[in-house]
Amino acid sequence: MLTNYIEVAQHLGLNPHEMLRRVGLSKALIEQPEQRIPTVAAVTLLEESARESGCQTFGLRMAESRQLADFGAISLMLMHQPTLRDAIRTTVQYRHMLNEALAVYLEEAGRTVIIREEVVTDVPMPTRQAIELAIGIMYRLSGALLGANWRPHSVNFTHEAPADLHLHRRLFRCNLEFGAEFNGIVCAAADLDKPNPLADSALARFAQHYVDSLAVTDARSVVLDVRKAIYLLLPMGRASIEQIAEALGMNVRSLQRRLAEHDETFSNLINSVRRELVMRYMENESYSMSQIADLLGYGMPSSFTRWFIAQFGVAPVQWRASITAPEP
Repeated sequence: MLTNYIEVAQHLGLNPHEMLRRVGLSKALIEQPEQRIPTVAAVTLLEESARESGCQTFGLRMAESRQLADFGAISLMLMHQPTLRDAIRTTVQYRHMLNEALAVYLEEAGRTVIIREEVVTDVPMPTRQAIELAIGIMYRLSGALLGANWRPHSVNFTHEAPADLHLHRRLFRCNLEFGAEFNGIVCAAADLDKPNPLADSALARFAQHYVDSLAVTDARSVVLDVRKAIYLLLPMGRASIEQIAEALGMNVRSLQRRLAEHDETFSNLINSVRRELVMRYMENESYSMSQIADLLGYGMPSSFTRWFIAQFGVAPVQWRASITAPEP
C-alpha cells in the first residue's frame, strides 16, 4: 500500500520519516514488500500527508507511478492471467497478501461491469486518499494487461471533486464521476474478457504454485470480511445475512457461529456500517433522502427516518441542515 510513499512525500515538501514516525511506522518497515503493517496506520498516514502537504490528490500521485511488479509475490501470476476478469478474481482471492482492508466486487449489469472498490477499516475514519490510491492502482493494473484495449466508461468516487482535476484527467482517460453512489470503475463487460497478450498459462501455474507455497498466516477476521461485504453489497440492496454468507462462501449458521466467536452479531455489523455510510451520503448534498434510504437498504424513506432518529437523536433533514448552514 505504501510503495513509493517516501518519494511522493519528499516531492511535495514533506519529511516522510517524521510522517511515518507519527503513525508508528518507519522507512525500514515500508521498504519490505511482504511486510504487513497496520491498516489504520497506513490509511492515517495517507490522510495526514494529504492534509500536511495541502495536496488533495496525494493517494492518486502514489497510484500514478505504480507498476505491476509492485504487487509483490503475486505480480507474475497477475501478469499471466488469460483475461482482466481472471486477474481481478486473482486479486480478490489473494487480497490477504496485498491489502486486507481492500474490498473488491464485480457487479454484472448486462453489457456493463462495475468494479466496485472500498477500503474498510476496523474503526470509522476518513479513507479518501486510500480509495483514490486503490482505484488508481486498479486502473493501472487493467491498463498494464490490456494496453490500448483498456477504455473504461467512467471512474466513480463517492467523495466530491478536488479543486484541481488535472491529475485525475491525466491518469484516468475517461469520464470522471464525483459524488457518485459507489467507488469504482465502470467498463464494458467485453473488456474484462479480452485476451491478455502477455498471458502464459505455464508461467501462471508456476507463479500460483509459488504463491501458494508461501507461508502466509491468514489471520483475517470474519468480522472484517463481513464488514467489507456489507460495504459493497448494501448499496446494491443485497446485504441480507443470506446474501453476505453466500458471498463469503459459507451458510448462515456457520456465519452466525463464527461471528459469535468474536462476540459479534450480523445485525450489529450491518447497523455499524449503516452509521458509517450514512455520514458519507448525508454530507453529499446531491443525494436526496430517498436515495440515501435506498443506498442503506430501506425501501421506504420513513423507515430510514425512524432508524436515523433512533441512532442520532434528530431527523435526517434537521441533521443535514445543521451541517450545511453557513457559519456566522
